[in-house]
Amino acid sequence: MPLPQVASIGNPPPLYTHTLHSAGHTLLSHLRLLLSYPPFIKSRLYANGLVSEDPFSSEFTLWQSPSLMNVSGAGVAKAWTKYKAGLSSEEGGRARLVVLHDELEEGKVGRVRARRGGSARGHNGIKSILAAMPKDEFTRVAIGIGRPESREPVDVARYVLKKMTLGERAKIEDAAGQVLGILREISEEV
Repeated sequence: MPLPQVASIGNPPPLYTHTLHSAGHTLLSHLRLLLSYPPFIKSRLYANGLVSEDPFSSEFTLWQSPSLMNVSGAGVAKAWTKYKAGLSSEEGGRARLVVLHDELEEGKVGRVRARRGGSARGHNGIKSILAAMPKDEFTRVAIGIGRPESREPVDVARYVLKKMTLGERAKIEDAAGQVLGILREISEEV
């Protein structure tokens, strides 16, 4: 059974907690609760990210990026390398990286889409990861955050950096069950 490391990218707390651009972090935090994993702890070994693991199971390792979205690649690469180094050679060959991130183009808030490989589709956080890990494949799980009417960069930036409404947050958190299903499918791949 592959061993997934589930990483979220977004902007760091507390300033950016529950902004639309940090939807991946919001989703990962809710996934942690759904799995009944212990609270996140900061780990210098894992690029100063926040880590949560079930001490009785190796089903998933949850890791939250500590950096700004657009420069998250180096931290993801370091955490992934450290994660794989702690596995046996057999486990390392089965390890999978899954990255949770926000997606403007998905339209509907809370809509989930998973895919492996391909381009960054304009997402600067994914571009950063691809630049830092050009030879590593990973699965992307995008969570829709809607889109402003205007496509002007200043309007898009203002939109993604705004705090989620309670309704938006509920839709993103509700997607955790669907994401857990995707993660378990990945775990069953050979």
